[in-house]
Amino acid sequence: MSRGPQVVTFGCRLNAFESEVMRGHASAAGLDDAIIVNTCAVTAEAERQARQAIRKARRQNPDARIIVTGCAAQIAADSFAAMPEVDRVIGNGEKLRPESYAQTANSLRVDVGDIMEAHEAIDETAHHLITGFDDRARAFVQVQNGCDHRCTFCIIPYGRGNSRSVPVGAVVEQARTLVEAGYKELVLTGVDITSYGADLPGRPTLGQLARRLLALVPDLPRLRISSIDAVEVDRDLLDLIAGEPRLMPHLHLSLQAGDDLILKRMKRRHTRADAVDFCRRVRALRPDVVFGADLIAGFPTETDDMFRRTLDIVDDCGLTWLHVFPYSARPGTPAARMPQLPKTLRRERAAQLRAAGSTAAATYLASRVGSTAQVLVERGGIGRSEHFAPVALGPAARDGALVTATVVAANAETLIARLPDEAAA
Repeated sequence: MSRGPQVVTFGCRLNAFESEVMRGHASAAGLDDAIIVNTCAVTAEAERQARQAIRKARRQNPDARIIVTGCAAQIAADSFAAMPEVDRVIGNGEKLRPESYAQTANSLRVDVGDIMEAHEAIDETAHHLITGFDDRARAFVQVQNGCDHRCTFCIIPYGRGNSRSVPVGAVVEQARTLVEAGYKELVLTGVDITSYGADLPGRPTLGQLARRLLALVPDLPRLRISSIDAVEVDRDLLDLIAGEPRLMPHLHLSLQAGDDLILKRMKRRHTRADAVDFCRRVRALRPDVVFGADLIAGFPTETDDMFRRTLDIVDDCGLTWLHVFPYSARPGTPAARMPQLPKTLRRERAAQLRAAGSTAAATYLASRVGSTAQVLVERGGIGRSEHFAPVALGPAARDGALVTATVVAANAETLIARLPDEAAA
């Protein structure tokens, strides 16, 4: 019996959502022995890992059909097509279409169009409602794709195109389908989700979308918001943060740096003060909120003092969960033409940021001992609290269950919790 198409996913949560769409289309087209590599282009390392995975897939599966897609494939289609291991390259604008996997289309080795001509996200999602995610307890719901901003370090708009939003009704339909399938937590995801709705009739905001979703899918216990841009957060979302317990008290911020001149050279839209003030205002609305953030170490022209201000923002914003990236020059971006810092210095600064993040996370975890946590069990007795903290519950906890547990201890990375006997059943 065929095990179905294998999908190797790199990068963001949006990629995870799209991988499930592609898995379904490939299976329906009879490509059960195919291996689909869904690439990421955010850093040179992400692209290197994708190429490594392609070569490994061919070594381990000499007869499989290898299809490469995703942001890196969109941007560098010819380069991936030149790999002898690759049978087919599909662009980001084509990868969610059922016909891209039909047998009649398989003779087209490179099927990559102009992503800047994509105008409606609904065209990319209407063909398939996801009913489940492979090996995941939570599910992702795409609400937006692409980006209208042009940060100087970022190549992603050239892989994803301009910003386009999925209409509220389609988002609600997808959410309802997933909840009916048993998922207890949904994550709204996209490339720049706080730009949501600007291209739709009536210009609904992300907060209005979340409010409608929660009202129309009352059986959804937990809604989580993926990475947001603090200066684009709307009043409705702030009101939900303040008063809606089903919206999780965990926000991941696209900060990138803590120095104003570096932020300006990145062409970001916020200042350091904006970030600190946003965290202060949100914490006043919901005192238990926990913040994560993306931070780049070693951006071109970054001095020691500039880096220190980025390091200090971990404490000044009260950040807990950090995603740290040493700056990676992407050909075709303005930052790649700026004076570059040595790679060793970038790595050293990234290590310092990660150490600060580890300290902040350990401090937070220790503070939760003795508290109660609502835990979504993922696998093998490990889950995530409402604040996105890893929680070890033990083997009695059922995968996919949402349980109440008491935190009895913590180590540097994980909470240890006790599950009441009745919750473990």
